[in-house]
Amino acid sequence: MLKRTHLGTVMFLSATVTGLWLLNSCKDKEKNYAATDAIYKNMDTTVKPGDNFFLYANGAWLKKNPIPPAYASWGIGNLVQEDLRDKLKKINEGALKENAATGTSSQKIGDFYYSGMDTVDIEKQGLSPLKAELDKIDQVKDINSLVDEFAHLHTIGVETPIGAYVGQDAKNSSKMLLQLGQDGIGLPNRDYYFNTDQHSVDIRTDYQQKHLPTVFKLAGLNDATASAASNKIYGLEKFLADSSRKLEDLRDPYHNYNKMPIAGLSKLAPDINWKSMFDKMDYKNVDTVIVGQPEYYRAVNKALKTYSLDDWKAYLRKNLVSAFGSNLSKPFNDENFRFYGTVIRGQKTQLPRWKRVIDEENGLMGEVLGQLFVKDYFPEKTKERYVKLVEAMRTSFKEHIEKLDWMSEPTKQKAYDKLAKVMPKVGYPDKWKDFSTLTINRGPYALNIMSANNFWHRFEANKLGKPVDRTEWDITPQTYNAYYNPSNNEIVLPAAQFMVPGFKDDDIDDAVVYGYSAASTIGHEMTHGFDDEGRQFDAAGNLKGWWLPQDSVAFTKRAQMLIDQFNGYSIYGLHVNGKATQGENIADLGGIVIGIDAFKKTDQYKEGKTINGLTPMQRFFLGYALGWLGQERKESLSSQILTNEHAPGFMRVNGPFTDVPEFYEAFHIKKGDKMWLDPDKRVKIW
Repeated sequence: MLKRTHLGTVMFLSATVTGLWLLNSCKDKEKNYAATDAIYKNMDTTVKPGDNFFLYANGAWLKKNPIPPAYASWGIGNLVQEDLRDKLKKINEGALKENAATGTSSQKIGDFYYSGMDTVDIEKQGLSPLKAELDKIDQVKDINSLVDEFAHLHTIGVETPIGAYVGQDAKNSSKMLLQLGQDGIGLPNRDYYFNTDQHSVDIRTDYQQKHLPTVFKLAGLNDATASAASNKIYGLEKFLADSSRKLEDLRDPYHNYNKMPIAGLSKLAPDINWKSMFDKMDYKNVDTVIVGQPEYYRAVNKALKTYSLDDWKAYLRKNLVSAFGSNLSKPFNDENFRFYGTVIRGQKTQLPRWKRVIDEENGLMGEVLGQLFVKDYFPEKTKERYVKLVEAMRTSFKEHIEKLDWMSEPTKQKAYDKLAKVMPKVGYPDKWKDFSTLTINRGPYALNIMSANNFWHRFEANKLGKPVDRTEWDITPQTYNAYYNPSNNEIVLPAAQFMVPGFKDDDIDDAVVYGYSAASTIGHEMTHGFDDEGRQFDAAGNLKGWWLPQDSVAFTKRAQMLIDQFNGYSIYGLHVNGKATQGENIADLGGIVIGIDAFKKTDQYKEGKTINGLTPMQRFFLGYALGWLGQERKESLSSQILTNEHAPGFMRVNGPFTDVPEFYEAFHIKKGDKMWLDPDKRVKIW
């Protein structure tokens, strides 16, 4: 995901519906079709497509749909989510009335919803649901017991300096190994502790001077003690951040792959009893670990001796309260939202409580709800359309590889093999997860969240030493997103990602679908297998060199052009990080050009008939832009620039389109238009 200039001809700018492809040209039928066109009413034809295509495609919708106060952004993904929430609310309200047997899905759904909506008890409880956990932190008496507490808090979803998780071995994708990554800081990423731009300065000032003191006071400290604890904890986190890698440096799979035995880990951080800690984390019989950032764990070891036990206990209290703040009484929830919602993302008000509870439930029990979702929203006929679309894109991608003039034949042969073995997962899982061991009741809401966190921790920990389940989905079918997993060489395409709110799938023409779904989702995820990071994994999903050296040099040269292009984009004084976003930008551009050639094989393209005055190729580009329909608040966009490997959505439309010859042809873009790029500066990779 994640995730999200012009026309010269009178024919194109005309708002008159020509209806050339309709059997009857009467005005009533033209109006009816215009009303059911997924792209037509979104357009702002006062904007030249060659000046700002994103606004040309989506501007009318943006003018009519300002961001609601409770949201940091508002767009097509939100519309899908709103649809989903309404449906899930009915499911939850029905489950409340069922009096279902303990352990059933209905019981868990109903009780979770009840506990989250029971504001009377939540307000009475205050901080008390966390008392037992706070007492455990108070009992820490030395480094060994501190590390034991790291282990325990990890199992219930509380952040500690130990970023442990179970994942596939990048160099042997059939094995599940314990991995260690950098973690443990409270701000969105390490740069917020050091950057000098105003956005970063404002956020870290608030964090240190307002947010941290407020959290500590809510946890029971007086003003002076809260202020002192805040300074110490901020210093501790800054110390860890200083040895954390930047966003772009986390994209190098070789640099972030440091496999070592437990003995090697003990040399890296000797003050931690790693075997004992892993055992307490439910990671049993661990003998080998993959460490992403060794320098970070050297810093953790040093911090254990640099900061006092009281400092560390204050740090853990803050992390515990922050982890469950939105699930506690109003003062905790309000401060959690003020900082993470308003200060960082620009939200003005919170969502209604029922929506927040359903979002939590969807995140924790998504597949339980997903089984109900696909039954009504994604029939077999719709699934078949997108399964076929995947194969159309695979065929087009292979043809693109065949025509490359910069790749040698031996590397091409291996690229064909990898592409042929890309496994598509479309719509929903064939096998659903088992939630029978998840315990939910009508007790404190925060404890239900804690119970669900522990369920997921045990679920993941149980994978150690087991064969990799390549059928598993890491996303629910009702999620508006998609992903490529290099270790499985798979693309995962949830049902919700193909939805256009307010429109039946059958009513959306191929041109729009090829832009909206084939290019921006299917082709995008497929291209991730061949981007700067994904290309380093072979057909079996192993981190292994399979390119001839000269081909890697040729690829890197072309990728650098795209890095330079996006480095030149900025908003609110912040420049896009072209290096950190290059994988997404390569995937966007690849998806578009592969999607265009796949679309050219369809009957709609060959017939060339217009719909609402728009040619098939024009509708393709408008369909792609529909996938990024939306807008974000200044705070949210600024945070995205600094913390996310995705460029802002509007740049993901205007940016790659300037590299695509068919875009210039479809919309008659000329030199002098703002989106014009000279041909020698246009990027062509796949």
